[in-house]
Amino acid sequence: MKTDTIAAIATAMSDSGIGIIRISGDESIEIADKIFSTKSGKKILLNVDSHTVHYGYIVDNAEKNENIIDEVMVSVFKAPRSYTTEDTVEINCHGGVLMMRRILEIVLKAGARLAEPGEFTKRAFLNGRIDLSKAEAVIDIIHSKNEFALKNSVHQLKGSVSDSVKKLREEILYEIAFIESALDDPEHISLDGYVEKLYSKNNNLLDRIKKLIDSADNGKMLKEGINTVIVGKPNAGKSSLLNILVGEEKAIVTDVAGTTRDVLEESIRLHGISLNMIDTAGIRDTEDIVEKIGVEKARKYAQDADLVIYVVDSSVPLDENDKDIIQIIGNKKCIALLNKTDLEQKVTEEDLKKVFEENFVTDSIQIIKTSTKENVGIDDFEETIKEMFFSGKITIDDEVCITNMRHKEALMDAYNSLLQVKQSLEDEMPEDFYSIDLMSAYSSLGFIIGEEVDDDLVNEIFSKFCMGK
Repeated sequence: MKTDTIAAIATAMSDSGIGIIRISGDESIEIADKIFSTKSGKKILLNVDSHTVHYGYIVDNAEKNENIIDEVMVSVFKAPRSYTTEDTVEINCHGGVLMMRRILEIVLKAGARLAEPGEFTKRAFLNGRIDLSKAEAVIDIIHSKNEFALKNSVHQLKGSVSDSVKKLREEILYEIAFIESALDDPEHISLDGYVEKLYSKNNNLLDRIKKLIDSADNGKMLKEGINTVIVGKPNAGKSSLLNILVGEEKAIVTDVAGTTRDVLEESIRLHGISLNMIDTAGIRDTEDIVEKIGVEKARKYAQDADLVIYVVDSSVPLDENDKDIIQIIGNKKCIALLNKTDLEQKVTEEDLKKVFEENFVTDSIQIIKTSTKENVGIDDFEETIKEMFFSGKITIDDEVCITNMRHKEALMDAYNSLLQVKQSLEDEMPEDFYSIDLMSAYSSLGFIIGEEVDDDLVNEIFSKFCMGK
């Protein structure tokens, strides 16, 4: 299929050692040949082999004597052995912003058009080189916030999600074909005993899809980070904790209660895990209007958090404010830091556990003794986060982890369709009922890899890519 030729700057728009201008399409080699010459002045690109690199100059044909613009290396990739499966040329030039823009301008004047955001990857998808889940993994790699998100995105680019989905679809399609064939030719294909066989097969499919759905919550946190809110009474050590975790003085710390009156947000990494940290105003009854607004914000952020860090000043007895905070925490995953252990203790672990139990909060609570002043207990705190969210180890080498909410929704649709199959089997409904719902599950799974999506969704997905990718 003949396509127009597109071009864009493929590296970041900042001064650097090397910049890359990417060209893709039927005329990409011809366009590059117009503006490239070897050191001896020869035009060679039309006759070179694929996957070769050539040294020379970019020249502006509009200038007198073909003014040399830059010294470059040009890579040539001939269809279909390229990222887009089209003829592709990459010009490696000096990485100044002005230089990259100048060369792109010359490429566009030579016959290419400016690529849309994500258009190179979109062409790879439309030309069948990658499916939609792999295309989305490309943008996830670019935006990875931590080591595990990056590793999972690479895993998906290699086909972890698409391979699982394709396997599920193959098995579902086999059952659909068998039912349809038996209904069309009952004399030669019998459905005797098939209900029991399909019931077992359907349960197996449900279990595998449910496992993928269940991985999505952890996957979302791996990709986007754990939304973490620090709460506690004023002067409990919340801001000191944030400063230790960030590694610099982000929050003002004083002996005056109520210093933090608004939220402070910071993203940090602990052992490869991203925490989207929010330090909130100390929660207490107050008549100060500004502080009261900060307290209300703290309540709201705590309700929406994946993890609540409750900092308790162990040198001060628990009071009604602590009970109020524990009620706000509810059944959220929570790490309670019994802080200021370098001072005389007025609150013990047993005291804190008792207050939690009195307020019917006993699940998902971990209590750790700390001293933010002496930097004690922070390692235990970091390890506890890994234990709470990832059972102490984070690995995606041997399993599929869903990180895309679009994929999760499609899996849930497929799961619900298979539940309908199960119900129809239990109700002894006619075989064509099974076929309808199996086909619905098949289509929902196709939505993940791009076989059941419309152009508008494809355009929306690729519009989120950066220019040049």
